[in-house]
Amino acid sequence: MDGLDEPRLRLLLEIGTSIVAQLDSEAVLRRVLDAGRELTGARYAAIGILDSERRGLERFLTAGIDDATRRAIGDLPRGAGILGEIIRHPEPLRLADISEHPRSYGFPPEHPPMTTFLGAPVLVRGDAWGNIYLTEKEGGAEFDESDERALLVLARWVAIAIENAHLYEDLDAQRGELERAVTGLEATVAITRAIGGETDIERVLELVVKRGRALVDARLLLVLLAEGDALVVAAAAGEGSEVVGRRLSIEQTALGEILRTAHAERLRDLSSRVRLGLGELTDGVGAAMLVPLTFHGRTLGLLVALDRFDSAASFSADDERLMRAFAGSAATALATAQNVEAEQLQKSIAAADHERARWARELHDETLQGLGALQVMLTAALRGDPAALRVGTEQAIEQIETQVQELQGLITDLRPASLDDLGLAPALETLYERLRATHGLEVSGETELAAEEGAESGRLAPEIEGAVYRLVQEALTNTAKHGQTYRADARIVERDGEISIEVWDEGAGFDPADATPGFGLVGMRERVELAGGKLNVESRPGRGTRVSATLPALHKLPAEEGSRQAEPPEIRSA
Repeated sequence: MDGLDEPRLRLLLEIGTSIVAQLDSEAVLRRVLDAGRELTGARYAAIGILDSERRGLERFLTAGIDDATRRAIGDLPRGAGILGEIIRHPEPLRLADISEHPRSYGFPPEHPPMTTFLGAPVLVRGDAWGNIYLTEKEGGAEFDESDERALLVLARWVAIAIENAHLYEDLDAQRGELERAVTGLEATVAITRAIGGETDIERVLELVVKRGRALVDARLLLVLLAEGDALVVAAAAGEGSEVVGRRLSIEQTALGEILRTAHAERLRDLSSRVRLGLGELTDGVGAAMLVPLTFHGRTLGLLVALDRFDSAASFSADDERLMRAFAGSAATALATAQNVEAEQLQKSIAAADHERARWARELHDETLQGLGALQVMLTAALRGDPAALRVGTEQAIEQIETQVQELQGLITDLRPASLDDLGLAPALETLYERLRATHGLEVSGETELAAEEGAESGRLAPEIEGAVYRLVQEALTNTAKHGQTYRADARIVERDGEISIEVWDEGAGFDPADATPGFGLVGMRERVELAGGKLNVESRPGRGTRVSATLPALHKLPAEEGSRQAEPPEIRSA
């Protein structure tokens, strides 16, 4: 720093410290403009930033010229004339009169007059980055060698500051990208956990839309699932989520194209897709991102993100990469839930078909045959004498009474009136008596139900009462028909918010893995699971059977009293 006086050296150190401490490149440029004028006494200062080819100026920032003058000048310089001289030859340039230089092209009509000139290149790691220009030294004096040295030092400070700012901005961008990647990973892990621990499709859909929306900060996120020749809004999160259930045609639309090709698409202007297919869902929407949900080569539907939540920016390529990764896990979770749902439906249908077959056998073997016998009896009586007719009529009446009792038993098996009118404990006692009368099975039953505060004394919610009754009924019916025993035990206890059900015998037993449909295990398990409980069946040939289950102790509230209606007869086994 030879040739620089102490005050200027001190000023250069202060300026350099303040510039280098800046991590915002725009703030660095503003400070440099002020520093150049302060160091040299120049009236005007400018910084020209080179384009990628280093042949012209990409940006041109000024200080000392007011806004009105800048607008009057018009287009900013691009690096011709004197300014281009330093671009072609990145060395300091000092002129007493700009107009005398052979490359001087003059100034636009509204440009303020400028005579003296001082310029220096800014080299970042040895490569030209831009130039600093100073004009019109105060008092009409020329820029001297001391000014040139000060400007060169300032240019070095600028190079260091710009490099630091760029490094910081790069690190900040990498940090932001890493944060987005971590967010995407967290969302993907959440969906992956759902695959192993959650098979309810509604819960999976809720998780997908909420996590997906947070992942890309969308105003609204939709899950569209393919259904025939349409897409159905299966779930939504954000503004306008009331659109769930809406059907969208895919014929000759961008939605259909994306569904067929399984290629994601980002739209900055929705008018570019006249036939997008989302209809009024895109009213007022500026940007959209559509990502297919693909599982094993099959496209289940689409994830649709509409607008940023708190920004006018469109969705970026990084957003698309995150959403595509997220969509892969989401599609797996949805496909798993759909498969479980389909499997449960198949089991339910199979159980219902088996139960219908059982009731058909009961009606054929007992009621229908009894009615046939009655018909034969009455026909024979009509052909005989009056005395035979009387005897036949009396026998027919007895047969009708028997059939009525058997039909009442069948109706009770479907849905006992005592369960609706009196509650679970009386209905179970009636069941035990009927099993003793029809099958000779002695049942030792114990029922302990607690009453919650504000609940109807001893009464559980209808669906819980029905589940407990049907489970005990099916277990004891299995004992009566297959257990080869004349004694069984049943214990129903309510404690700590749970209903514990146990039915056991010491009869013939069976292997649960080889159980025939006649045991109704599928229906029993399904009914318990639908009520939110768990079922366990323990049995071995020759060692008896124990059926145990736990159900939530949901109680009937007083408001429900009097409004309870008998449920329609069940077809499925319980």
